[in-house]
Amino acid sequence: MGSVTDRLEDALAREAPSWGIRPVPHASRTLSGLDLGVLWGDLSIGLLVLVTGALLVPALGLPAAALAIGIGTVVGCVPLGLVAAAGAREGVPAMVLFRPSLGRIGSYLPSLANLIQLAGWTAFEFWAIGRVANAAARDLFGVDAGLAWLVVTAIACTALALAGPVFAVRRWLERVGIWVLLGVGIVLTVRVTTGGLGALWSQPGAGGLPFWLAVDLVIAMPVSWLPLVADYTRFGRDPREAAIGSAVGYALGNAWFYLLGTLLVLAAGAAADPLDIGSTIAAAAGGAVVLLALLAGETDQAMANVYSAAVTVQNVRPAWSQRWLIVSVGVLGFAIAAGIGIDAAATLEAFLLLIGSVFVPLFGVFLAHWGIHARGRYGEAALFDTAPSGTRWGSVAAWALGFLAYQWCAPTTLVGWWADALERVIGGWLGLPFPLIPNAALGGSLPGFVVAFVAALVLARLRGRR
Repeated sequence: MGSVTDRLEDALAREAPSWGIRPVPHASRTLSGLDLGVLWGDLSIGLLVLVTGALLVPALGLPAAALAIGIGTVVGCVPLGLVAAAGAREGVPAMVLFRPSLGRIGSYLPSLANLIQLAGWTAFEFWAIGRVANAAARDLFGVDAGLAWLVVTAIACTALALAGPVFAVRRWLERVGIWVLLGVGIVLTVRVTTGGLGALWSQPGAGGLPFWLAVDLVIAMPVSWLPLVADYTRFGRDPREAAIGSAVGYALGNAWFYLLGTLLVLAAGAAADPLDIGSTIAAAAGGAVVLLALLAGETDQAMANVYSAAVTVQNVRPAWSQRWLIVSVGVLGFAIAAGIGIDAAATLEAFLLLIGSVFVPLFGVFLAHWGIHARGRYGEAALFDTAPSGTRWGSVAAWALGFLAYQWCAPTTLVGWWADALERVIGGWLGLPFPLIPNAALGGSLPGFVVAFVAALVLARLRGRR
């Protein structure tokens, strides 16, 4: 483990003053596939993954939920591995990888989308940690102070982000966080599986969540890391190793904690109500002490969201102070988290589907250009010197078409006016069925990706002919 953090620290410490977003020299790309597997395995394990897994049951029975987790993890981690390989091959962050396909100005659009999703993830991480800490405090001390715990959570995670990823990896994850999280995960798994797994397996689902929509919820988690994965794999020494290490590391942790979240809720005999998810996990885990230990390993997720949000802004405005950006993101995340209320389950579900509808089609556009048009290699000139200076509207249109296809098949209710407008245009003006398949039974990931990928190929061919 020491070699992993040593290499990561050296790479990150040398990154900013020397290169910024320029390609990392090959001599400095030292992270192995195992190094990256450990890193992304750690980031795939967390409390919010447990909470998201809890959304799958009891609407689905355990067999159907397990199948959805398996399919969603594989489908979501394949693009994660491909973007990881692109980052290792080109040696640049993810936002730079979009320049040849979207144009330099066009690449600001995924930067904006990434900033919005990271602000949302920061809020949900703050909310989840504060909620669970409050549940544990109630059990241990009989004190109910949800807002106070939210304040403590926001301050602690923002401070960790201010300390930077080098400090977080070496001083926190290596010495405490990852070991506590793995230990607690093993304890929870043993407790829940020795309490009668057969009975849980045979419980029927209550209905209300289509299977392929459940797959979309699982896909959304690894897909949400697509705009960040190349920030680390650009230090990878081999694209193939980077792809396999990142995808496999994330897949193992993602599948484990998604499934564990479903088992904890079913074992506790409670519905997946996020207002009581802390008590639900504590009841199944055997006490608040285990619950508090789980929080020790969750801070890396919140730290990564806060820190990466600041770095994303610097991709567009490099002169802005990173420290003040981190503080601003922390304050924004706290404000949003404080407003999350009784509909948190529906909000989290809609947020995940919205993330999928944005980044799954974006990957389709990227794969069409990088994987087919450029045959898996851009080169520094294509990324910086000859990249279109403005916006490639054809690629943006393909991305938009994929987004609309996803929303048509699996409408997102997070933004009410958008859902109403989409239904009015498609169902009212055009007279087409809305959603395309009743009850979103098809899901949105597959149609969103296919439409964006095909549209990007067609529009690129037409542009080439002109």
